[in-house]
Parts: sequence; structure tokens; C-alpha cells
Amino acid sequence: MRSLALQAQPLIDWAWISANLSDEIWPAVVGHVFLCSISIGIALVISLPVGIFVARYRRLYPPVVFFTGFLFSIPSLAFFAILVAIPAIGIGFRAVIIALVAYSLLVLIRNVVTGIDSVPPETIDAAKGMGLTPSQILFRVELPLALPVIVAGIRIAVVTVIGIATIGAYIDGGGIGELIFNGISRGFFTQVIVGAVLATALAVIADLLLLAMERYLRPWARAGRA
Repeated sequence: MRSLALQAQPLIDWAWISANLSDEIWPAVVGHVFLCSISIGIALVISLPVGIFVARYRRLYPPVVFFTGFLFSIPSLAFFAILVAIPAIGIGFRAVIIALVAYSLLVLIRNVVTGIDSVPPETIDAAKGMGLTPSQILFRVELPLALPVIVAGIRIAVVTVIGIATIGAYIDGGGIGELIFNGISRGFFTQVIVGAVLATALAVIADLLLLAMERYLRPWARAGRA
């Protein structure tokens, strides 16, 4: 009987979308954006100083990359299960945010180091010749020139986080994933499709915005426009 009911329902129920747009669909999108924004923000706060530090002290770079790479290699559901088992974290958005931050560290730290390495040595020598201190060289020369590479890393991290945050709904983390999991449990195709389309659209929009920012921040792009 259930299989007949599934065959009878339309692929997309526009009436359901219209009726649940404000009280179910939109809150899921807002919750997803909240999870991803907080996670990327925390990851940047950690990655920027760590990346700058290991760029200066290269002996620390391999162990940092190894550790963050190990975190990145843990399957998302296994990572969520480990975090949920910790009493201080438990089920909910905290476990999802911690996992998303962990998944973002590898690419962000590597891109910070790569961005600093991409600064031409003659530019740094010129800054030293002008009497700039090491901290002034870092904030006025190295980081501004490394910013396009750092933004490229943020692009990858954001798209990754948006996708993994969808799975976070499995442990009551909220977000668009709730639409997908609820739709699967109910056998309601419309809810699954809406969730999948929204998650994909959110990733594409974020990627395009950050791509535009990355291109704008490239010095040679600015010079070409001038």
C-alpha cells in the first residue's frame, strides 16, 4: 500500500512548498547559513594565526598538516558519532560546528602558508629597505598579497562545510538537512528535492561570490581594470 501511495504522489508538490515556505523551508536555510558562517568564522580565527606561525617556523608545518589532514580524513558520520558520545558536547548544533571547524582547518592553514610563500622575495626586501618592521611587513605587504590565495582556500572550505552541514541534521544539528532526512523518513519526494536543491544552490552561490572576491583581490586583475 505504501508503495502505491509513493507512486501516486507528485514529484514536486508546489502546494506543500507554498504552505511551508515561511515556517519550515526558510528557517532551515537560515539555520544552515548560521551553522556554516559560525564554523568558517571560528576556523579562520584558528587558521590565520596558526598558518602565519608555521609559515615562519617550518618544522611545525608537517605535524600541523598531518594532524589537520587526519581530522579531514575522518568520515563525517563517524566524526559526529565521536562528538555526540562526549557528554560535554552531545547531540545538537555544537557537535556539528566542531566537526565543520575541524574539516576546514586543513585547507585554510595550507592556503595561508601558500599565500605567504607566494609573496615575491624582492617585495619583502623592498619593504625592509623602506624601514618597515616585521609586523608591518606581515600586515601591510604579505597578508594583502596572500589574500587571493587565502580566499581561494575559503571557497573550498565553504563548499565543503555546506555539504557536510547537511549531514549534521542527522544528529539534530538543524539546517537544510532536516528537510532531506524528514522527507526520506516520510517518503515525501518534494521535501527531499527541495532540500537537495537548496543545499546545492547555497553552495553554488557562495562559491560564485567568493570567486568574484578572489578575482577582485588579485593585484594583476586590478591593474588590468585600471
